[in-house]
Amino acid sequence: MRRRRTTVTILMADDDEDDCMLAREAFSESRLANDLHFVHDGEELMDYLYQRGKYTAATIAPRPGLILLDLNMPRKDGREALKEIKADPNLRQIPVVVLTTSKAEEDIYRSYDLGANSFITKPVTFASLVEVMRTIGKYWFEIVELPIEGVGDRHGL
Repeated sequence: MRRRRTTVTILMADDDEDDCMLAREAFSESRLANDLHFVHDGEELMDYLYQRGKYTAATIAPRPGLILLDLNMPRKDGREALKEIKADPNLRQIPVVVLTTSKAEEDIYRSYDLGANSFITKPVTFASLVEVMRTIGKYWFEIVELPIEGVGDRHGL
């Protein structure tokens, strides 16, 4: 019998400080017992995942069980980061949920083509964001079966 993880590290890649603050409050409001980390562009996301630069310690950069990815970020955008994550055998099992302001059909199709597990347009109200975060938590951490290895540990990294 597999045990459910009680705490899963969620890594949110978003350059908008207000969105990050609202996401933190929404996760808190939705009572998800998760460890939430933030990076602010695609380069920082990859540094975190590969434990480079300021993320060399596993305590600072635990392997995420879920990545929430904004598409429009500086230095390396979410599309480039998603492509890199899904091309790496050590990272590709990490679920990536695109959470962005875009509603463009091209972004939706391209995200799925690059390996996104879900595409969600950011809600405009805080109450809606809380509901989205609650639903994300319930779906990814209570309903879906994820591989034990690689979710929440370093799995060969």
